[in-house]
Amino acid sequence: MDMTAIKSKLNQLQSTTSTKDNFWKPEPGKQVVRIVPYKHNKDNPFIELFFHYSLGDNKTYLSPVSFGKPDPVEEFSRKLKSTGNKDEWLQGRKLEPKMRTYVPVVVRGRENEGVKFWGFGKTVYQELLSVIADPDYGDITDATTGRDIQVERQTPAEAGNQYGKTTIRVKPNQTPITEASDTLEGLLNNQANLTELYTEPSYDDLKDVLKNYLNPGSEESESTTTTTSNGVAASTAPTSNTGTAATTTVDKKENVEDAFDELFNS
Repeated sequence: MDMTAIKSKLNQLQSTTSTKDNFWKPEPGKQVVRIVPYKHNKDNPFIELFFHYSLGDNKTYLSPVSFGKPDPVEEFSRKLKSTGNKDEWLQGRKLEPKMRTYVPVVVRGRENEGVKFWGFGKTVYQELLSVIADPDYGDITDATTGRDIQVERQTPAEAGNQYGKTTIRVKPNQTPITEASDTLEGLLNNQANLTELYTEPSYDDLKDVLKNYLNPGSEESESTTTTTSNGVAASTAPTSNTGTAATTTVDKKENVEDAFDELFNS
């Protein structure tokens, strides 16, 4: 037995478990959380990160845009959206990095587990910012005069949609995070740095991912493989006798590949 491989796998599993422990995801039903000041940015507890979802191999990639750095997928997305072609605009929109916002929270009833990061989309983010901007509520994240938040999560079946629904209600009473000063100190100081929990891919790594996404390996299907004028194999749906569908699909693929070559290989 290869003990080195066994130890490597064990470390990998332990690392994955440790990373997941830093995040909180609402379960179906009602829960109560408290946003706490973020140790690594005391002026703003909200951390905005951008991701690419389902890019080729169905993996999620952190976009360098999160840190103000160039991202080849984002650059390619902008180029596609600028061509004036509807289909290319839609593909460009699909490739855009999507923002997800995180805040450090303490889950009520589980304070002993420490601070975790709660991630949410645009709707919840806007609701939280609107509450904070309301002078009747003020800074709900303050350690002593802030407010707890009730989070209700509905399943897709309950919400009647594909993704489910998350709603929030900020409680009216001002309360401290905790009455115990030593516990408070631990919660405020023992926080992970969110950006260190994700691996930032390099520019070249993302360019390779994008290239593979645009030129996936051939798969067995009922489709017909056609060779484009630049020698790239394009898979098209079965066509009528006129061959119109095949021509259109190949043309679209050629346009996208030409845009990639123009942007990165010129």
